[in-house]
Amino acid sequence: MNKVLKGVFILALLLIYTTGFAKSISFVGAGSTFAYPLYSKMFNVYHNKTGIKVNYQAVGSGAGQRQIIARAIDFGASDAFMSDAQMSKAPAKLLHIPIALGAVVMTYNLNIKGKLRLTPAIITGIYLGKIKKWNDKQIKSVNPHLNLPAENIVVVHRSDGSGTTFIFTDYLSKVSKQWRKKVGRDTSVGWPVGIGGKGNAGVAGLVKQIPGAIGYVELIYASSNNMPMAYLQNSYGNFIYPSLDSVTAAANTKIPDDTRVSLTDTPAPTGYPIAGMTWLLVYQQQHYLGRSKAKAEAFAKLIWWMTHDAQRYTKPLEYSPLPKNVVKLAENILKSMTYDGKAIIR
Repeated sequence: MNKVLKGVFILALLLIYTTGFAKSISFVGAGSTFAYPLYSKMFNVYHNKTGIKVNYQAVGSGAGQRQIIARAIDFGASDAFMSDAQMSKAPAKLLHIPIALGAVVMTYNLNIKGKLRLTPAIITGIYLGKIKKWNDKQIKSVNPHLNLPAENIVVVHRSDGSGTTFIFTDYLSKVSKQWRKKVGRDTSVGWPVGIGGKGNAGVAGLVKQIPGAIGYVELIYASSNNMPMAYLQNSYGNFIYPSLDSVTAAANTKIPDDTRVSLTDTPAPTGYPIAGMTWLLVYQQQHYLGRSKAKAEAFAKLIWWMTHDAQRYTKPLEYSPLPKNVVKLAENILKSMTYDGKAIIR
């Protein structure tokens, strides 16, 4: 066998080996419905690119947190960062790796011409059950351009634990002392009024079906279903429409090294007020439950790709890509992942 043929033969064997190796590796994740469209796209592209499969179940951020704590999955996905108390329940240190930025929008079912404007006081008033009619004077005062009907407001919220609810209630807790004291912020809360829908799709479906309904959903669900979205007044006093640019602007604030930060009620003049990050939750020490070093390395490589090359898939799906400063923080967190005490990514 001459040198050329020998080289081709070795290359072919290497290709067969690496392809078979990739096909033997798979990962399981669960959590965020907020980020499901983005993760679905990323994991499909990565499978076509490498042969590595990722089975992702959009069961809500709360479930994703519980399953990663139980080590029932390779990674959790959450739009709510875990508190110190929650993380202490895990058998080892958990990391938060940011993947993208998204927005929670207020969508509604009204027969009106023009866009609805909402203030923090109006939104909390509606969800506390104090504002019950669409022609309430508070709503009319900031919407003089609209012919608002004397119609009952039907409040729709999530029935399952979710990061979308965490972001929304985190916002309400910041802008309303009464909400903070009476209801608070969490992935699941005791709603004062309203009906529940499962997942972003469930809430969107109820709003579309019920005249006079209002609900909070992830931006992509509203835009993909051609549902109206309200302008929201931010802390600067400006009415901001949810867009990729206004969501990115919301991140113009101090981000801690572990990236566990709330972006709601941003002080940025052009920032959309109900924005947040979505994270993957992974164990820092990857040698557990018989995980091989090869699997740990493939796992770290997948997440690195998600925070770098795969950012190109954010904007087409109505998510905002990670700003450069957050990408750098994600790199540092990924480099802290270890296998038997040694860094996986160097």
